[in-house]
Amino acid sequence: MATDKATSFELEDLPAIPDRARARMDALTDSEITAAAEADPDNPPLTPAELAKLELRALARRARARTGLTQREFARAYRISFGRLRDIEQGRYPGGDSVVAAYLAVIAREPEAVRRALSEV
Repeated sequence: MATDKATSFELEDLPAIPDRARARMDALTDSEITAAAEADPDNPPLTPAELAKLELRALARRARARTGLTQREFARAYRISFGRLRDIEQGRYPGGDSVVAAYLAVIAREPEAVRRALSEV
C-alpha cells in the first residue's frame, strides 16, 4: 500500500545554483519568465478559484496574526465557526466568499472595533 509522505527541507539544504545558470536566469525579462512558467506542464497557472482560495487563506492568517490569538480564540472572539476558520487557513474552504473576505479584512484592519461592535450585540 502506497502512502503519501510530505517532504520537508531547509532552504540551506538545496544545492547552490552555479554562477552561469544564475546569470542566465538573471538575464531573463519578466515576459520570458512568465512564458517559461506558463509552458511548464508541472506548474500550471492557478485557476481563478485556486487564487481566490489562496487570497482568502492569506487574509485569514493576516487577520489572526494581527490579533495574536489562536484559531480557537479568534473563532470565539469574532463569532466564526472554528471548523470554517481552520478550513480557510488550511486552504480547504472555497474562495470567492465575498462576505467572509470582507469580514476578515475588517478584522485585520480594526480588530478592536469589531470586538467592541460584537460585544454590543
